[in-house]
Amino acid sequence: METGALNTEYRWKHIEPLTEQERRIDLSDIVPLTESWKQFKARLKDSNATGLRQFTERLIRSLSIETGILERIYDLDRGTTEALIAKGFIEDLIQRESTNIEPSSLVDILRDQEAAIHLVQDLIAHSRPFTRGALLELHAILTRHQLTTTAVDQFGSRMEVPLRRGAFKAHPNNPKRPDGSIHEYAPPEHVASEVDSLLKWLESYENENPLLVSAWLHHRFTQIHPFQDGNGRVARVITTMVLLKAGLLPLVVDRGMRMDYIGALESADHGNLQGLVNIFAALEKNAILQALSLDVEAEQRAEKSLTSAVIESLEVKFNKRRQVRRQELLGVNTVAERLRLIASEYVERGLGELTRKVFLREERPDVRVQEGGPDHQNSHWYKFEVTRLNDALTLKKWINFSEGHYFVKAAVRYDKTRLVFVVSFHHIGKELTGVIEVTAFLLLETFDEAEEDVLIRGERVSSDVIPSCLEPFVITWTTEPDRVEAAFLGWLDRSLAIAMKEWGDKL
Repeated sequence: METGALNTEYRWKHIEPLTEQERRIDLSDIVPLTESWKQFKARLKDSNATGLRQFTERLIRSLSIETGILERIYDLDRGTTEALIAKGFIEDLIQRESTNIEPSSLVDILRDQEAAIHLVQDLIAHSRPFTRGALLELHAILTRHQLTTTAVDQFGSRMEVPLRRGAFKAHPNNPKRPDGSIHEYAPPEHVASEVDSLLKWLESYENENPLLVSAWLHHRFTQIHPFQDGNGRVARVITTMVLLKAGLLPLVVDRGMRMDYIGALESADHGNLQGLVNIFAALEKNAILQALSLDVEAEQRAEKSLTSAVIESLEVKFNKRRQVRRQELLGVNTVAERLRLIASEYVERGLGELTRKVFLREERPDVRVQEGGPDHQNSHWYKFEVTRLNDALTLKKWINFSEGHYFVKAAVRYDKTRLVFVVSFHHIGKELTGVIEVTAFLLLETFDEAEEDVLIRGERVSSDVIPSCLEPFVITWTTEPDRVEAAFLGWLDRSLAIAMKEWGDKL
């Protein structure tokens, strides 16, 4: 895998199993979401199996495209990428100017990468163990249309050599940095034993959190770098294998995340796996939120029949059971109300501290914090802004405002500028899923004297919606507020800091 310029030299050492420090990485905030997804997925298999299958196939096609872009094997513009994800790997969809290689060659590579993921799906479906032989087979499929690669001889000279497809490397593949330092991977003579250790430990981690295991596996595999080329592609496929086996979704590292992703791998080389785990958790979270937005009802409009009449009678029979289930899922509103109170108190303290430290006493602005939701008869506030933010970020999620919408609003006015910081708690999914996404955004309102009376009356002055969270915080009906409070406060602190900086830049 091409990893770019790192800041420090790295000397090879034997890979390690999961350490106690790595086991202590906090994933408590995403565990309820993954458990809720597994339950929702089981229902989707009955009610909209086609929609679930098509969604997963699109994720796999996205992964197949992005993995090659990360490795600089090819370039492909965003428009063509979206067309291929939606319709499949069809050569006629690719204009020559949209990529830097021949469209026919690109399609061959994409289909190889898709076939590799289908292989791990087959392994999982037939409960086949992931062995050294399966790993070699995976590499052979991924590199089916790659004939050569670059190697370094014992004198440090670079040379083009035939790629050993489905076989471990015969030459060192240690990249040289611009500063002359070397990043060492496992020497060829140690590869087989290192891989065997990796697979043995992986088999013993079935009861560990799959997101933690996938990050560990990805990192340790890249430390070995067992193949002459194609290691990054293999690493991302086996990472996906761990998640699919656990009932989760394929993980897509987008081209735009390349530097963060490489930086996280570098940190892991020096003993800190946290960054890579965070990236994987955020990607999985976003994939689940998109999947929760699928239509649960089958998208078919069949004529009335005896079968549909029987289904309707059964629906009446099970209505009571659905109501009980609905009340369970609505338990997420209680979690939202608890975190809303925590957010309200924290934001009021944070903005109060800001005004005390930044402004003189005589010019110190007031901080006004207000809670919102069905219990305050104002849950309709900020729906437009939340929807606009979701659309602007092209997040493929369905925000369900027919269920309870909660928020915290904090306003600070100085001169002709007002900061309005909003933390929104909104349901995700076209039906009640028991999942709420928490986002934060900023409204920076500037107004003249003619508009000031509008502001005093509480009416809104037009403003851009500025995102102030790097990723959403997610809670479910099974989330225990006390267990996620620390993680939530960390998320909230980062979001409020972004909002303060944006406001400071405007003053």
